[in-house]
Amino acid sequence: MTTHRLVRIFAGFFVLLSLALGAEASPVYVNKNWLWFTAFVGANLFQSGFTRFCPLEIILQKLGFKES
Repeated sequence: MTTHRLVRIFAGFFVLLSLALGAEASPVYVNKNWLWFTAFVGANLFQSGFTRFCPLEIILQKLGFKES
């Protein structure tokens, strides 16, 4: 599995998790402040599209995953 694919998997997982924890209609609702984490993940994905800098990708490369 490549770093690009893993970044998408992690981002999707954390967006869905934070939405589940932050949306009042969710059965696992904790607090609406979890929606800030969704915004954080989205902002990181947005900036990495322009700058090609992704902290998770650097960590995954150091753990030995292939870049592409």
